[in-house]
Amino acid sequence: MRPTHEASVTHGARTPDLPPPHAGGVWTLAGDRLIIVSAEGPATILVPTERVRLLAVDLPLPNRARRLAALPFAIEDQVAEPIDSLHLALGARLDPAESPNRYLVGIVRADVMGAWVALAEAQGLAGAPMVPDVLLLPRPAEGWAVEVRDGRALVLAADGTGFAMPAALLGAAWETAGRPRIHNLGEPLEGALQGHGATPDLRDPAARIDVATAELDLRQGMFAAKREGLSSGWRRLGWILAIGAAAHIVIAGADALMLRAIADRRAADTRALVALAAPGTDLTGDLKATVTDLLPTGGGQAPDRFVPLLARVSSALTPLSGSISVRAVRYESSVLTLDCAPGAPDLAARIAEALKAGRVQGQATASPDGSIRITARAA
Repeated sequence: MRPTHEASVTHGARTPDLPPPHAGGVWTLAGDRLIIVSAEGPATILVPTERVRLLAVDLPLPNRARRLAALPFAIEDQVAEPIDSLHLALGARLDPAESPNRYLVGIVRADVMGAWVALAEAQGLAGAPMVPDVLLLPRPAEGWAVEVRDGRALVLAADGTGFAMPAALLGAAWETAGRPRIHNLGEPLEGALQGHGATPDLRDPAARIDVATAELDLRQGMFAAKREGLSSGWRRLGWILAIGAAAHIVIAGADALMLRAIADRRAADTRALVALAAPGTDLTGDLKATVTDLLPTGGGQAPDRFVPLLARVSSALTPLSGSISVRAVRYESSVLTLDCAPGAPDLAARIAEALKAGRVQGQATASPDGSIRITARAA
């Protein structure tokens, strides 16, 4: 019988275990042992998907260093364990055409990953990538690709994420997921799943390994694979580059935190001004969409500069928020206009000073009836 966590790379007799060191072939983890399933090709270790959580994460950032720095913040609401106890690995884009900022992310407990790496090094496979075995399945255009073998089910979804579970639970998971279409790659399915016929995977084992490794290699960061045979000069250069990259990531992380704080502050300022202009407005959803909907119709779509300008004006007028009652908000030709109810005799002058102190290009004009019109122009 095949081991519980052995992926179906070949369906014939398994190649006997080879003594370390062995620099090539496809290996699979079974308990605390590494077992070789194919002696062909570069060294690759297939790890049990039960121990890896695969997520699709949106990371709209310009380079890998910034994406890595933002990754802990992007997934913190989706995991129960403390972030510092987890190893996060950033994979390939899942849908470059439709969702170019969506990436596959693998999450493993750091102590589990450390044990896997120590086992690989003891077996002479220090340079081998580690890939969740579910990624060997062909990704379906819709529904699930399913492989059931020896009481274990591997499932790869159309969105590029996947999971593994006991085959006995597959039917319940399928029902909960809304009965997605199944492409069966393994043993015949049972129960309500029987109606889904077999869909053979025509790729050769080497192609399957290449695709899986390109999708996600868990050997990243502190668990990055060791490359043998480097000269001392190249090793020294590697250390220099690594230190530079680490510094860049720290700086990128600080930038991300600062930008997040600025965005939160501007959002709070905008909510305060909208609360003055339109009391009772629901601001729990998309703030930009809500503010845009408050604009008069017929003038075309609001430019992207409207919300930043509104936030700047709101921030500048925060010290006077208790004295200003906004009746109407308009935005036209890059000019924001706020019509306010009458106030103290010197209120217009105080508003003008507040705009100037906030470095906002604007003015406040008092009408004969005491009402005040505030105008501000986008820079």
